[in-house]
Amino acid sequence: MSLRYETDEAEQDAPVLDEAAAGPVAPFPTYTVILIASYVMVALAQFSVGLDRSAALASFDKPAFLQDQEYWRILTGAALHGGLLHLAMNSYAFYSFGKIFEMITNRAHLPIVFLVSILGGGILSLIFAPQGKSVGASGGIIGLIGYLLVYAFRRREFITPEFRKGLLINIGIILAYGLLLYQVIDNYGHIGGLVAGAVYGVFQIPSDSYTDPRVANPATQTLGLASMGIYIAVCCFAILVMFRIV
Repeated sequence: MSLRYETDEAEQDAPVLDEAAAGPVAPFPTYTVILIASYVMVALAQFSVGLDRSAALASFDKPAFLQDQEYWRILTGAALHGGLLHLAMNSYAFYSFGKIFEMITNRAHLPIVFLVSILGGGILSLIFAPQGKSVGASGGIIGLIGYLLVYAFRRREFITPEFRKGLLINIGIILAYGLLLYQVIDNYGHIGGLVAGAVYGVFQIPSDSYTDPRVANPATQTLGLASMGIYIAVCCFAILVMFRIV
């Protein structure tokens, strides 16, 4: 989760999918929009109380997590952003990749991947960079890219080469930005999110071409709703913390 996550990698046109995978009509990315709206509400609260104050109270403050047992910060940090530009870029990236995600697989997986990737990015960041603070949903967003990359290679018969190439370019740009702006970007948060999303994809995406990945069993749909509910609750909790209500 980066303090100033640059998303030029998402500003390219989204790679074209094979219609055999996507279908003739793309569904409205409902889960993507709900998750974006959730952290936008947090951003409005941040602008009200001040970015510095909100970061002090609810960011992913790693020393506070490790020393003061404020374990909730690993999640609330992913609900905050470092400013309007950071918010806009992350939201653009989330919408761009989220709508593709919901088009080619069951949308129930999106909040699961998002939440798992937030945790994966936060844990890797704690291990290798246990100092400082970070904010932003970047780890969760990049987790979607990791999932899509596994999808693109596992179901290559349905996905165009341009789509795979586009994903690899996006990942390359993420890594390049991380190296150039290492002082303000939580690279381990990005890498952890990418790996977590990819690992989920390895276990979930069917390799059998006769299995439709857009079909999810009731347990997965319930878990997807629960994951979305958890993130919404985290956003509400972050707002309450920022206003000193809890």
